[in-house]
Amino acid sequence: MRETIYRYVMISLGCIICAVGVCGFFMPYHLLAGGLSGACILVNYLVGWPVGIMNMIINIPLFFLAYKMMSRDYVICGIFGMIFYSLALDSLDFMRNLFLVRDMLLSCIAGGVINGIGSAMMYRVNGNTGGTDIIGAIVQKHYSISIGTNAFLFNILLLIVGCYFFGIEITLYTMLAFYISFRATNAFTEGFDFKKSIMIVSEKHEEIAEEILKMERGVTYLDAEGAYTGTPRKVLFVVVKLTQIAKIKSIVTKYDPNAFMIIQDASDVLGRGFTEPTMDEQAKELHQNLREVNKELNDRIDQMSRDFKAQMKANLARKIKNTEANLKGRLEHQNKTSPPPAHHKNKHK
Repeated sequence: MRETIYRYVMISLGCIICAVGVCGFFMPYHLLAGGLSGACILVNYLVGWPVGIMNMIINIPLFFLAYKMMSRDYVICGIFGMIFYSLALDSLDFMRNLFLVRDMLLSCIAGGVINGIGSAMMYRVNGNTGGTDIIGAIVQKHYSISIGTNAFLFNILLLIVGCYFFGIEITLYTMLAFYISFRATNAFTEGFDFKKSIMIVSEKHEEIAEEILKMERGVTYLDAEGAYTGTPRKVLFVVVKLTQIAKIKSIVTKYDPNAFMIIQDASDVLGRGFTEPTMDEQAKELHQNLREVNKELNDRIDQMSRDFKAQMKANLARKIKNTEANLKGRLEHQNKTSPPPAHHKNKHK
């Protein structure tokens, strides 16, 4: 339940942020957004129809088709995102008249970054707002054209139409906004906690591996052989966080200044120590959970003790009251059944 609430909160915030980027930074300068909402924005520039309402009307038949082709969770999540995004677009439409940034280039950059952040927030929880994703899935099923290719072709068509109505300069700024939004989406989806993969070839591989293990980073031995010498070697493969690169370099230099080392960017690193907690982190979490369970257990015992004492006190008071009532009843019964005392006449006058 908590995960579901978190997911829909993130989708809602992502929709609002995307709408801020579009209404506050794109629309004042007649720039376009990507996807189906971009086509709605284009129509809005030409005839003035509300963007959000058009977006909902066009998406309704698409979601009807998607319900037959995609998972129920995807459709429900997409309908929620589409409705919320459409409402946000129309609610924030007033921002187009504020001209928050007076320079078109800065507005293009800021809008692209903001739109990318909002999109990333949705993608991180597997959210969507319908549009070209559904069109792409339908086309892919019938014509074997990938969803990414469909989205690219749709945006190209959108740029061509935009160039016809608004000129080449607006189109070029829109292309720049597309690129910035794409880069920002990737950056914020993957996060800024960058990883590096390192391969180390050294005669001192055991000593280096031992030091790296002390950093709570895993090390893998790869069997290799020198092509020129034919000598078998051990290659160390390790993935570390960006902040640990300097430490790895110092360890390698300490044991083997002539070691051969390759450092590369790594993305989507999954597993223990990155997406899963380390052994120490698991031990700390377990200890914390045990403390919470112990506290909860003690609280329940105290509560049970208080309830037991209260119950015993109530029972005792009830028994005392019943005993008093019984004694009173017996006394009253005895007084009613006992004969009155005899009156003796005085014989002596």
